[in-house]
Amino acid sequence: MRMLPRGAAALATLVTVASLTGGAAAAPRPGTAAPSAQAARIPDGVTAGIAVFDRRTGTFTEQVDESARFRSASVVKLLLTLDFLWDRGPAYTVPEADRALLEPMLRGSDDDAANHYWSEYGGPAIIDRMTARLGLRDTAPPPAGYEGYWGYTALSARDTVAVYRYLLDKAPAPVRDFVMDNLRRSTRCASDHFDQHFGIAGSFDRPWAVKQGWSGQYAKGTCGASETAADTQPAAAPATKAAAGVDLTRPALHTTGTVGADDRTIVAVLTLHPVGTSYGKAYTDLGRLTRSLNVPGGARPAGAWFGTWGEFVNVRKGPATADARVTQLPAGVEVLVGCQARGQVVSVPPYTNEWWAYLPQYGGYISNIYISSPENRVPDVPECGSGGQRSYSAR
Repeated sequence: MRMLPRGAAALATLVTVASLTGGAAAAPRPGTAAPSAQAARIPDGVTAGIAVFDRRTGTFTEQVDESARFRSASVVKLLLTLDFLWDRGPAYTVPEADRALLEPMLRGSDDDAANHYWSEYGGPAIIDRMTARLGLRDTAPPPAGYEGYWGYTALSARDTVAVYRYLLDKAPAPVRDFVMDNLRRSTRCASDHFDQHFGIAGSFDRPWAVKQGWSGQYAKGTCGASETAADTQPAAAPATKAAAGVDLTRPALHTTGTVGADDRTIVAVLTLHPVGTSYGKAYTDLGRLTRSLNVPGGARPAGAWFGTWGEFVNVRKGPATADARVTQLPAGVEVLVGCQARGQVVSVPPYTNEWWAYLPQYGGYISNIYISSPENRVPDVPECGSGGQRSYSAR
């Protein structure tokens, strides 16, 4: 594990991040619905398009710049899947060869599979077909010169909601069940080793189903990867950064899917971040924004949010360095701490700590050394015990 200097993080006073559900509602933006009691709180520097639709009441609970166009990144894989499955008949069974491609594409956001369907079924013509079939208003193929870049498809939050509404309410049952079952099985580690359980997956307890998207260059440091890499569809040159009204330069991070029993609420949050933003910062900002939303039926996990420091910090099954690694945290990401336990003493000179924080959203522990708190035992967080997670004695 490589680490960043403790620096100011060690000297800073404890900052427990609020759940972002209280406080006065923000003023509505022009052309948007009046804010709910939990109006979206967009972090500074972030551009967002948001639509949250309650299927039980048939109403939107959040709408912020819902028609604004963003490059879709991997969210377009929903349209690639639906196009392939279109008009196959109610008894259609996905062939094994296609199942072997579609399942990793939906669960782990596999880009090779997306490249296959894009090249085999007409590329931009797929978007034209699906736009007409679903009545999408803001969706458009990639701009001229980028026809081979499926991730540059233009998409809005309201169109994303429309895609999920079709899937849940109109698609043939085999199509609905195939797609939604795979989205419920979203893997924490994507096929390119990005940690993709941000946004919806990090803000709510299951049941949820997600299709995430990211585009741009980030330092990974997650899910066992240690290199820096871009997605398979690199950022455009500055001269074309706003082609067809879609920004192709700023890092994009999107969370879309459903939350609650019976897929009660559809959530679409599309975001752009300042150039140079780290993955951990974008991950954290999208998480804060998603937690601020009014999402009927969404169960929010118990715990307190804290910042972290360090690169490639391991999350382990138990509070010891010998325990199996679950994943690695994006550098500087904010985490939910459910409880804490005494475990193996960890030393990162000049710091030593025997306390470990249990992260329920990851199902594992990190040493409290990496929690941005001046105390070894973080205050106001209970000790893990028989009523919560497993209890560990010092070793």
